[in-house]
Amino acid sequence: MEDLWYTELQEPGVAISLKCKSKLLEKNSDYQYIEVLDTEAFGRMLVLDGAIQTTIKDEFVYHEMISLVPLNTHPNPENVLVVGGGDGGAIREIAKHPKVKKATLVDIDSAVIETSKKYFPEISSGLSDPKVEVRVEDGIKHIADSKGRYDVIIVDSTDPVGPAVGLYQKEFYEGIFDALKDNGIFVAQTESPFLTDHLMKSVFQKVKSIFPITKLYLAYVPTYPGGMWSFTMGSKNYDPEAIDIKIIPNTNTRYYTPEIHKAAFVLPAFVQDLLK
Repeated sequence: MEDLWYTELQEPGVAISLKCKSKLLEKNSDYQYIEVLDTEAFGRMLVLDGAIQTTIKDEFVYHEMISLVPLNTHPNPENVLVVGGGDGGAIREIAKHPKVKKATLVDIDSAVIETSKKYFPEISSGLSDPKVEVRVEDGIKHIADSKGRYDVIIVDSTDPVGPAVGLYQKEFYEGIFDALKDNGIFVAQTESPFLTDHLMKSVFQKVKSIFPITKLYLAYVPTYPGGMWSFTMGSKNYDPEAIDIKIIPNTNTRYYTPEIHKAAFVLPAFVQDLLK
């Protein structure tokens, strides 16, 4: 049988190829083209509109870092919102946190949620947690209707194309500021410092113009463009680098640790220069 390879064209002149055992799903939802493949090196893999979203082998890095850094910066993150993230990985990490009382997932595409439940039970397990409410609706509208409601808001979006374009606009970040409580914290994934540095810088500057404390931190995800991945935090009150790491709860992580929490904010010189 001829070898099956999946190639994602990540940026002009850059691609990643993974050898696959089989293709398990390909279909169009109302919003995007969904594929699930079983790769040899990374296990099952979710692809949306030709962009790798997550794999069984490396998903824990992204999902722990986008969730636990803001949750452990906030002293009492009782009410948490995830915009996007229909695979359920961020919600899984949030639901494990002892101080979270309610976690709401808002994703515009129900097909992503159902696909993850069927093909990625390890990732989507948190969607059935009693703390969790799943809402299939427009995240931008939900934010606009949620004044002063949330302690933490996490934007777990796809790349800024298709249904996610509006999640990268300054007006959306202003809406997030209003949807947070007075001491609220917001985090978004902000792409690759190597391959999409213009986007990372743009989002950072937009968030910095709105939030009194704005910090960028890094993690390493092998299947994402460039491997090094950025997250931008906007906080009304709490500095993520000033927390007492000795009181961080143990939620059985595989990447995130109290020491990683602090170290993730230590940026290489070229990233510091990009943010100036």
